[in-house]
Amino acid sequence: AEPAAMATRAEVRGIIYSRIRPDAGDQSELQLPEGKKSAEFIASFVRSSLPQLSQKETHHYLYKNLTLVGTTKRNKKKKGKAKCLSAKERRELRLFELNPEQQRYELFLPLHELWKQYIRDLCNGLKPQTSTNVIQTKLMKADFHGAIVTVVKSKCPSYVGITGIILQEMKHIFKIITVENKIKVIPKQNNIFSVEIDGFVSHIYGNMFQLRSSERSVKKFKGKGSIDL
Repeated sequence: AEPAAMATRAEVRGIIYSRIRPDAGDQSELQLPEGKKSAEFIASFVRSSLPQLSQKETHHYLYKNLTLVGTTKRNKKKKGKAKCLSAKERRELRLFELNPEQQRYELFLPLHELWKQYIRDLCNGLKPQTSTNVIQTKLMKADFHGAIVTVVKSKCPSYVGITGIILQEMKHIFKIITVENKIKVIPKQNNIFSVEIDGFVSHIYGNMFQLRSSERSVKKFKGKGSIDL
């Protein structure tokens, strides 16, 4: 036998209203239960009024098409994207500026020790038998905040020999603090840097490093035969 067609909303409404007494509009003597009992009362009334419908159909019309007294709909909160500060707002708040009393090289030596431990963990201990290509690949994607770097080659001779701890890495510059407690801003472009850890020396070609650390961590670098300024 073919399954019975599901009753339309109009048919269900007609059945329900046919069971209500004509004098039900007078609310003076009508007392309905409140809250949860009200919802239970209406559900029981609908089931008794629609004996020809299956339990699934009754549930469908009861909870999909009817709003029960005492029930509330939960509004789904839309998760908005967190608003970040713009570059202008960060500059106005001076988030990355150091007070003169904080511009001391020795204050950032603990940061350098943390960076060395981070690189050791990243490279599985920097063991002598570890391939230099593997270490180089890891360093290309690593965070350099806290690293001690030295400018070894530059198109601007005044940059050559500058050494310091990286305090901030941006897309195009390194901001470092030197042993003389001076803040230096070194552009990445046209500069080659060296970084040393546990006897392993690596060179950073600034022209290929013009990315933020967060972007660099997911970028796939392609090997090139020769790199020069």
